[in-house]
Amino acid sequence: MAIRKVLVADPISDRGIEILSQAEGIEVDFRPEIGGMEDKDEQEKLLASLISDYSGLIVRSGAKARASVIEAGAGTLKAIGRAGVGVDNIDIPVATKNGVVVMNTPTGNTISTAEHAFTLMMSLARHIPQGHQSVVDGRFKEGRKAYKGVELYNKTLAILGMGRIGGEFARRAMGFGMRVVAYDPYLAASKAKAMRVELCETVDEAVVQADFITLHMPKTPETTHLINADRIAKMKAGVRIVNCARGGLIDEAALLAGIKEGKVAGAALDVFEDEPPSADYELLSREEMVFTPHLGASTEEAQENVGIQIAEAIRDRLQNGTVINAVNMPNLSEDTLSQIGPYLELSEVLGKLASQLAPNQPDLFRIDYRGKVGDIDTTLVSRSALKGFLEVGAASGSANYLNAPALAEDRGIRVTESRPADTSEFTDLIEVTVGNEKESTTVAGTFFGNQPRLVKIDDRNLEASPSGNLLIFENTDEPGVVGAIGQILGENGINIASMSLSRNEAGGNALSVINVDSEITGDALEKINAIQGVQKAKAVVL
Repeated sequence: MAIRKVLVADPISDRGIEILSQAEGIEVDFRPEIGGMEDKDEQEKLLASLISDYSGLIVRSGAKARASVIEAGAGTLKAIGRAGVGVDNIDIPVATKNGVVVMNTPTGNTISTAEHAFTLMMSLARHIPQGHQSVVDGRFKEGRKAYKGVELYNKTLAILGMGRIGGEFARRAMGFGMRVVAYDPYLAASKAKAMRVELCETVDEAVVQADFITLHMPKTPETTHLINADRIAKMKAGVRIVNCARGGLIDEAALLAGIKEGKVAGAALDVFEDEPPSADYELLSREEMVFTPHLGASTEEAQENVGIQIAEAIRDRLQNGTVINAVNMPNLSEDTLSQIGPYLELSEVLGKLASQLAPNQPDLFRIDYRGKVGDIDTTLVSRSALKGFLEVGAASGSANYLNAPALAEDRGIRVTESRPADTSEFTDLIEVTVGNEKESTTVAGTFFGNQPRLVKIDDRNLEASPSGNLLIFENTDEPGVVGAIGQILGENGINIASMSLSRNEAGGNALSVINVDSEITGDALEKINAIQGVQKAKAVVL
């Protein structure tokens, strides 16, 4: 057996190193000092100079697998493992292009992070760090008077993001007698009921009634500054906020203003918009704050778990080709991939589109196959659609071909696939439907030659390219509406690439899909929605 070398560029548990060292045909180089380098440009140069000798690379948050590193390992590097959940330090598109499997450990630090976030909430409620410091400073009597806390019992907790960590947090909060409300657009109402949490349809509905708020969402364009000045203004006076998820979910300038005004009684941050925070970071001077230096996953158990899990994943990938918790590709042979590869891409983009158009709290995800695509094994095609649907709202890097069904089950979403007997005008047709008992959205795609095309949204037939930035809008079919939209796009420097329009009858209702060359800003979208005759407009990124 040929020797495969693995570079471990960040600290992982001794047991993880042992698993790799004892694996037949694998040689390990443990270089944790690489991840500790402060100059990341120098780190990148060093990794790029070393990586061509290695088949596997393991990192945590210190070492960065940037494009130049991956490209330098092209042809030799087979797998990159992240001992943790977030994979923002790995250039996944470049890894995929170069055939490098990227794997993470999405479950290894769930308990640790939930416990740490809960600890921060308790510290906020009872001023634990401030009380400790008052004793150390000889201000015992002053501290006893100054730091009157509040109970958790009978308080309302809003959890934003009900994945695994949010769910663990909810269970602990209920043990303390808290009422739990939650916002998660991917959590079905039936699942929320089983978890004994009150599901809210919007973020605002959750936060306006909360005494405590905790965030457990990935950072995406939609969730960046989820907690902002407008939202803080709607909250109860005396609210307390915890962020142990991702820096940037909270607009920290707005948080500071809310604390100064007395609207926010306190906040606890384990993550920051800029890490580490600068010396002039004004929140550091506020006694209402509790800080920890990104310690959510820093327990002996979590580090042991993620070290073992990623070592086993890299070992299995290099020894027998097995892929566990891959974030960028399925476990397929080359022959199978060449047969179903195009369907994987089409179904994933349909899932992404459905995710951005579907109603909140869906409990049904159905994929229908018509034509010759129904004659092949579509298991991975269905998973690809589900992955595309879930990754828009799942924890960063957590939705993949292997765990998508489990993530859907966690959210109470029933996944089905079928091959309807009715005929279609297309040789191949993949149709994705997402919804609940009240409403649903359907999107369908096919191929024109080798080109994927979007051919249906709900009951409207159309023809558009399912890629890049789209503007999808419904309007009254009357003169001037499309022109007004084009004028707003032009004023914002947004160029139209193509357009497809479908209407039910002249003067009735129309649905249009416009492909544009750049992202549609929130300001432009707001103006489009304000046009007379426009019923609903949505910016979609594929």
